[in-house]
Amino acid sequence: MSVTIPRKFYQPFAIAVAVAFLYFTVLGKLGSDWWHDENYSHGLLIPFVIGYIVWHERKSFREIKTRPAIWLGAIGIGVSLLALWAGTAGAELFVQRMSLVLMLTSVVVYFFGVRLLRFVAVPLALLVLSIPIPQIIFNRIAFPLQLFASRCAVTAMSFLNIPVLRQGNVIELMPLGASTPKKLAVVEACSGIRSLMTLVTLAVVYAYFSKPKTDQGSRGDDSRRASEKRPRSGNSVLGILKSFSLWRGLILIGAAVPIAILTNAVRVSGTGVLAHYYGTRVADGFFHSFSGWVIYVVAALLLFATGWGLDRIARFRGKGSGYLRVLRVSVVDSTAAK
Repeated sequence: MSVTIPRKFYQPFAIAVAVAFLYFTVLGKLGSDWWHDENYSHGLLIPFVIGYIVWHERKSFREIKTRPAIWLGAIGIGVSLLALWAGTAGAELFVQRMSLVLMLTSVVVYFFGVRLLRFVAVPLALLVLSIPIPQIIFNRIAFPLQLFASRCAVTAMSFLNIPVLRQGNVIELMPLGASTPKKLAVVEACSGIRSLMTLVTLAVVYAYFSKPKTDQGSRGDDSRRASEKRPRSGNSVLGILKSFSLWRGLILIGAAVPIAILTNAVRVSGTGVLAHYYGTRVADGFFHSFSGWVIYVVAALLLFATGWGLDRIARFRGKGSGYLRVLRVSVVDSTAAK
């Protein structure tokens, strides 16, 4: 008995096998970096999150009308292959990995059209956030964060009348009961870039899974909402730009940056204050790791609180617009009665 495999199943499978074969070395090295680099250890969860999102959007994939953009997709595939060759020849991992993102985007455009990118934008964004940035750019970001955290610590300690001296990212203080000053270095691991990358990724995931089903405050009744969900050639882009879900997600992602930086500065400041009273040993070992987890939980809660606040504002605006519509209808009815 022969079993026929539908085309809609074997075509994506064949494409996935071809891309995996082409980027086998790139994917292997990326997985190794996720496993060994603590700054990007959240990347180990990204494939599972992407898989769930794709599965969650499976009904949307079936309902959308595909219009393959063959020429645009072919150009993107050619550019991604060129980037892969250039990155391999120049031993530049970042270029190779970004060519993978471009390849996946181009394949979607080639076979399904540009419209489908709306549904795979979040998985592609998560993949980009899991790719380690070049070390030279990493250092340009990490070192200013180290200086900022050390300045905040010195300011907090000076406010509490604790004698302290800062030299770059090194804090020199005199613990109680000590005869010699001790140095507390705000190293790269304490810069906050690790929590920054993880929190931005969490913001993308949170914005996707908590997005409102309808844009409250900017849309009318159910029929109007249903009509606005239908793709239109003329105003589809404008409709997306007016979407509350889009702006809510962008605000959450933007808010994740100052939340991560400020909470890390609070952590370093608290460590400096405790180092004065209990010695510099509080900056190492269990307390250092435990405080990192606590601060990250606090940062996540602040992020969730930001989303809750945005939802409350949208709900208030939605009620206000509803009241205005009722008042407008009553005025029209009373005028018509006269």
